[in-house]
Amino acid sequence: MQMNLEFLMEAKVTVGEVQEVGMAPTGVRRIIPITGGSFKGPNLNGTVLPGGADWQIVRADGVVDLEARYTLQTDDGALITVTNRGLRHGPPEVMKKLAEGQPVSNDQYYFRTVPVFEVENEKYSWLNKHIFVCTAERHPDCVILHFFQVM
Repeated sequence: MQMNLEFLMEAKVTVGEVQEVGMAPTGVRRIIPITGGSFKGPNLNGTVLPGGADWQIVRADGVVDLEARYTLQTDDGALITVTNRGLRHGPPEVMKKLAEGQPVSNDQYYFRTVPVFEVENEKYSWLNKHIFVCTAERHPDCVILHFFQVM
């Protein structure tokens, strides 16, 4: 049996300054506030609401283990919560540039996530019933996410 990916949407999620909490048992804990943004796709458009955050652990091997939680509001008013877990890693010099807020081409590092959506609105309830994957790009002031539905 073959799996296919179908494009769902692209999101631009704006982020605030990194808050480095310090050493946790599994690595260095960082929190990045989500300040807003937008998303657009064939059947899903709207804004990313401020108030979410990305909780990260920078592991001893340099891999960033992340969990972002935020809310989307569709153009017609539906609220969709997102829990997006993933990994980001690359060569040490590339990861250093990303940490310093320097622009880096997304083909120089690995950044993939698995989002889970929750929504009450019947029009979008299909989001509750499928698996999704995501490629991501870290920019100094935002993250660009490309969401795909696993078919």
